[in-house]
Amino acid sequence: MNQKMKKINSFLLIFLSIFLLNSCEKHVVEYKSDPIDETKVALFQIYYMVPLSSGVANNINKVELNGKLLANETTPLNTFNFIPSGAVSKFFTAEPGKVNLKLYRGAVTSLSLAYNQDIDLPAGRYILVVHDFNKPPVLVNYEIPFPTTVTENTGTTAWIKFSNFLYESEGIPTNLKLQYQFQYTVDNATGQKSEWLNLGKPVSFGESTGWEPVVVNKTVENSAGTARIDYRIRLIGPDGSDQGNLTLAGSTAGSVVEYSDWWNAQIGRIYHHCFAGYRFSTPTVSVKQFGVQ
Repeated sequence: MNQKMKKINSFLLIFLSIFLLNSCEKHVVEYKSDPIDETKVALFQIYYMVPLSSGVANNINKVELNGKLLANETTPLNTFNFIPSGAVSKFFTAEPGKVNLKLYRGAVTSLSLAYNQDIDLPAGRYILVVHDFNKPPVLVNYEIPFPTTVTENTGTTAWIKFSNFLYESEGIPTNLKLQYQFQYTVDNATGQKSEWLNLGKPVSFGESTGWEPVVVNKTVENSAGTARIDYRIRLIGPDGSDQGNLTLAGSTAGSVVEYSDWWNAQIGRIYHHCFAGYRFSTPTVSVKQFGVQ
């Protein structure tokens, strides 16, 4: 390469470096937003956990807060779900204090008022769990900031909040304390499982654990990391004694089985497991898993 070409290449390199630096400085991505002081405003999600079968007749197609429309049929509130269904639940905002929540269910052309409750809504982040059309919702503390863990190796943790909304029969919430437990695969090659481990403390009806850690032993090394976690529920007596596995209606008429379930968890993710439904009739109780973060 002659001297002239070397000078040209050097010039081009300098020009390209200056161009890239200017591009980085000039193209800053910004989002317009107003900061919220969460000590002075109420932020809330709405969960619909009334034990009802799915379908248009039971869908909430109109939501009002203090007479103002929050949601309609474009983002319906379906049974055992939140708004918007099948996505990450959105937060609504309100002034702290007494508010009125109305839910209208049924087809859009024939909506009927199903829920009309006054709520003392504090400042902060909460989940409003509607579990009975004749009672105020249970307020579940959202608990932020979310938990984190620091590791110099690949992470192995996800977090779960378990909420107890088990009904024994229509209008009768359970009087049992439930101890949610999990089990993970210790060795993916052999399939060896861990011992059953408690996820938080036992919770009564309407109560929730905190964001509790579970172990995610990912099955694909070169990946973000996902693994199966198994779950069961133990019954805890008034004296704190373990009274065995929770039993509930089986899939065949008249049968009774021990509760068990499993969900995939991803490293670093946070999930809400909401246990809702009837113990011995339909809709049968089950965990509804909602991705939070």
